[in-house]
Amino acid sequence: MSVFVEASVENVKQSRVTNPIQHSSFQILEKALNDLFLKELNSADSIFIKISPNVVKKIAMFMSGMAFRPAAIGICGETACGKSTIVQDSICVINEILHNDVVTRINTDDYYHDRSYEVEMAGSFEEFAKNYDLDVPEAIELSLMKEHILMLLNRQEVYLPKYDMSGTAKRLDNHRFAKSSSLIFAEGLYTLIDGVGDIFDFKIYVDIDRNVQKKRFFERAEQRGLGVSADKIFVNAAQKAQIHVHPCIKNADIVLNGETSREKYKKFVNSVLSLIKSVSRVNLL
Repeated sequence: MSVFVEASVENVKQSRVTNPIQHSSFQILEKALNDLFLKELNSADSIFIKISPNVVKKIAMFMSGMAFRPAAIGICGETACGKSTIVQDSICVINEILHNDVVTRINTDDYYHDRSYEVEMAGSFEEFAKNYDLDVPEAIELSLMKEHILMLLNRQEVYLPKYDMSGTAKRLDNHRFAKSSSLIFAEGLYTLIDGVGDIFDFKIYVDIDRNVQKKRFFERAEQRGLGVSADKIFVNAAQKAQIHVHPCIKNADIVLNGETSREKYKKFVNSVLSLIKSVSRVNLL
């Protein structure tokens, strides 16, 4: 458990004494959310594969304002598992329901080390990539990403980088201004690995059948024009994921089904947010 969650639990204890009305709202919200999550877990084609026992309590704690700080949510999974789509759809629903800018999104891919000079020396990204592995944690400056997330959790403003995926391997630092929001989403291959995952209040892993993953990957590879190199890229990504990504599933608070329809995900997020507004009668975020 991260130090942030431990601190939040202490805040809950304090709130029980100083704000009994807020604590009552927390209890009602926790029970209602438990019922909602259990119903979805037992439904056909559920979005959930696993939910840890204390997840709903933590959600109720943050959504009732008893944590006194932003919530950090880390989402990881192998390539083409659907994590980016799930995050994008969830944020879209959050913005629609809450009518407020309550989410700051961070993408691990933007923290790839700048290798533009090496690409230039090699003559092309394809030539550069023959001797450089992009599918290992060392290819990404995870320490900088962690630093930025900690700043946001401490309600500080930060400038985020942007990595050029067009083949230049160039990273633009201090590219996008980000202010602290109630929800900090961070997603990518290595979001939950050791040394990084401990900063998140909610650790989410998106799991998927290998055949479905492979089909999605090659559809995307065709769109990106990867050609004959797609096979080699997929094999390397899959092998490295078994070493660095898949083990993160054991530490996840929630394991999501990457094969469930986008509509069902959006419907569930909508139900959660509508319930929160109904119980609280105000926008608690």
